[in-house]
Amino acid sequence: MTKDDAHPPHTADGSGTDGRGAPVGRRLVLGMLAAGAAGIAAGPVLQRAYDDTIGAAAQKDPTGLSGLLPAGGGFRYYSVTGSVPHKDEHTYRLTLDGLVRRPTTYRLADLHRLPQTRIVHDVQCVTGWRVPGTPFEGVRLATLLDAAGIGPRAKAVRFTSFDGSYSESLTLAQARRPDVLVALRMQDKPLGHDHGGPVRLYVAPMYFYKSAKWLSGITVTDRVEPGFWEERGYDVDAWVGRSNGRDDAPTS
Repeated sequence: MTKDDAHPPHTADGSGTDGRGAPVGRRLVLGMLAAGAAGIAAGPVLQRAYDDTIGAAAQKDPTGLSGLLPAGGGFRYYSVTGSVPHKDEHTYRLTLDGLVRRPTTYRLADLHRLPQTRIVHDVQCVTGWRVPGTPFEGVRLATLLDAAGIGPRAKAVRFTSFDGSYSESLTLAQARRPDVLVALRMQDKPLGHDHGGPVRLYVAPMYFYKSAKWLSGITVTDRVEPGFWEERGYDVDAWVGRSNGRDDAPTS
């Protein structure tokens, strides 16, 4: 799960006392998921009620805890940030820096002009839910890394979010896989804000928390730096069915 996707809570104005709030722990996330499971079983009528009421309120929730409840389309939205700015074609920027020869900043239009790859895999959350046959489309991460020119000391890649809090990492070998995308589209439509748009990471063979939402930074590093959820108990190498004590069927 990208903790589709959990981040530390902020104060009501979205700033936090020092720009970042205290983190919401794994146990609370799992507890909220258990509470929300009844809503999944209740069927489409209650689901539509969620979308019209709680789902809308989540956009203004300073705690972010409403974002831990079930949402539509088989996905569960996990957001413990009270406010995430919206970005569009005018304001979005993605920086690629670190141990590279050619640091680069991409606008949304720049990414759309690059060769696009479409892949279809199940999405598997580490908390148990799964969305089968989900199409993602975007630029292979390896394409951007090759264009930047990887330095000789490079061993890993770190990803940051424009919410100011979330981070993830992959080894360089993992980042170069053909099923790792800088995604611009999901389910054959532009990536919406709730799903991490306009640009997110998508790591097809790993649990969804590795697929960082609201992607704003790609930094090539000399070591793996554990991400937000790895610092709170999840596995760094998050292969579906081979990590986090789970035996789910692989997604690829």
